[in-house]
Amino acid sequence: MTKKDIIMRISDDTGLKQIDVKEVVQRTFDIIIDSLRTGKKVELRNFGIFKVKTRKGRLGRNPRTGEGVTIPDKKVVSFKSGMKMKIDVETKTDDV
Repeated sequence: MTKKDIIMRISDDTGLKQIDVKEVVQRTFDIIIDSLRTGKKVELRNFGIFKVKTRKGRLGRNPRTGEGVTIPDKKVVSFKSGMKMKIDVETKTDDV
């Protein structure tokens, strides 16, 4: 499912114009990204929690030369699904 699919489905379900729904959906994503950028976690009840974690740096290897390469720390977004989502996905996956 793409962002466009989400927009179209919400538009169909609510009767709102796609352009208005697109604005709300995009603004929602922008707010989530801004919050994560500033180090805040985003908790959406019954859906899940987004937060930024730091992946520790490590020593890697260049596959062509075999030379050791230092890989620096890296910030990554993690997502932990909420209990309701876990239950709903678990019980509905057999139907797919």
